[in-house]
Amino acid sequence: MTPQRQREFQDKTITAQEAAALVHSGQSVYIGCCTSYARAIADAIAARSEELEDITIGCSNIIPPMTFLDCANPDAFRISTYFMGYEERRAWKAGRADFTSVHLGQVDQWCRETFHPDIAFLDVSLPDENGYMSLGASGCCMHPFIMEETDNIILQINRCSPFVTGDRTQIHISQAKHVVWADVPKETVPGGPMEEDPETEAMSRFLLDQIPDGACLQLGIGGVANAVGYGLMSKNDLGCHTEMMSDSFMALMKAGVINNSRPKFIPGRSVVGFAFGSQALYEFLDHNENMFFGPFPVVNNPANIAKNDNMISINTAMSIDLFGQVAAEGMGLNQFSGTGGQGDYVRGAQLAKGGKSFLAFKSTLGTNDDGSPKSRIVPYFPPATIVTTPRSDVQYVVTEYGMVNLKVLTMADRARALIDLAHPDCRPELTAQAKKMGLF
Repeated sequence: MTPQRQREFQDKTITAQEAAALVHSGQSVYIGCCTSYARAIADAIAARSEELEDITIGCSNIIPPMTFLDCANPDAFRISTYFMGYEERRAWKAGRADFTSVHLGQVDQWCRETFHPDIAFLDVSLPDENGYMSLGASGCCMHPFIMEETDNIILQINRCSPFVTGDRTQIHISQAKHVVWADVPKETVPGGPMEEDPETEAMSRFLLDQIPDGACLQLGIGGVANAVGYGLMSKNDLGCHTEMMSDSFMALMKAGVINNSRPKFIPGRSVVGFAFGSQALYEFLDHNENMFFGPFPVVNNPANIAKNDNMISINTAMSIDLFGQVAAEGMGLNQFSGTGGQGDYVRGAQLAKGGKSFLAFKSTLGTNDDGSPKSRIVPYFPPATIVTTPRSDVQYVVTEYGMVNLKVLTMADRARALIDLAHPDCRPELTAQAKKMGLF
C-alpha cells in the first residue's frame, strides 16, 4: 500500500466508541448480517442506550448475543429484519422487532423500500494494497444495496473476515467516512460429518440416489444437508450454486468432486450467497478465486439457478399439510426464521433442464402429551400459520419413510402419498382426518 493510501486509512481511523457517537436518536442504523456483523461497534452503540431513543437497528440472522437486547435501556432500540436468527427471534419475543416477509432473491427491495439506513456499519476484511476491502463471508449477499442507500458508511476492519471474490464483493477506502479496527472472531459451527440418527441416514440415502454425476447442488442447513453433502464423495463433476456455503461444499471442492465443469451460470466457480461454518471454512474462502460470491438477487434469482442443467435443490421444512402446503418459517403466530430462499430454489431447480427440488424432514417432532409421536405431516395448519412454499410449487417430499413427487399427483393422491410418508402411528388419524375433510 502506498504511503498516501496508508495516510488515508490513518486519517479515517476512529475507535468503536467514536463510531458509536455518530449515532443520533431517531435514526435507522444498519449493523450487519450473519457472519458479517459489526459487533464491536454494535456493542459500543448499545452502551449508549441511556443517551438514545427511537433507534431502528437493521440486521438479519444475527448469531452472537446482541447487547441491544440486554443493555441498560433496551427500549431505545427496535430491530427491523427480513430473516430472523437467534437474536432477532429474541427481540421478536420481547416485542421489540419488526419483520418483513421477502424472498432472499428480492432482498434489495427491503434495502430500498422498507429499511432506509441513515448510517451503516459494515464488517470487512483487511485491505489489499490498493485500499479495497471485501464485504466478507456474508456481507456480499446484501451490503451492496445498503451501500446504495447511504453514503454514511463506517467500516469495521476485521482480520477475521475473509477476503472473498465474486460480484460486488468489495468496498474502497474512499467510500468510507471512517474505519474502526476491531478483530472480532467469527461465529462458527463444527465442521465435518456428523453422527447420523437412523431417520437422517434413511433420508440421505433416498436423496443420494437422486443426484447424478454432473449435477449442480444447493443444500440448506441441518443434518440432512450435512449428510447428503458428505455422502457425495463417490460422485463426479458436481457443481455448486447455493445460497449458503458450508463445510461439506468445501470438502467436496478439496476432493475434486465439485469442479464446476458443467454449470452454465458462472462456469468453473462455486456460486455462493453467504457462508456459515467452521473456522477452516472461512480460511478456505480467503482469496479463493474458485469461489464466486454474489448478492442474493443474483445468486437466488430463479432464472440464474435454472441455467444449470440437473440442478438439485435440497431444503427442509417445519411441517406440511395434506394439501401439500409447506410451513418452513414458523407455526401459528410463532415466527421462527423467514421466507428465506426456499421459494427461489424450489422454483429455479424445477425450471432447470433435468432439475429437481426436494424438501426433506423427519416425519415427527417430539411427542404429544400422551406420549404419541407428534407428526410434522398434519391435516391442516394451526390458524395464522404462514405458508412458505405453496402446494403448486412443491415437488419431491422426503421423510425417513420414503420419497414422493407430489407435483404430478391429484389432491387425493397427494394426501394418500403424504400419509404414507408419516410415522406409522400417525397414519390412522391422518387418514380419518383426510376422509373427514373430503380429500378422498
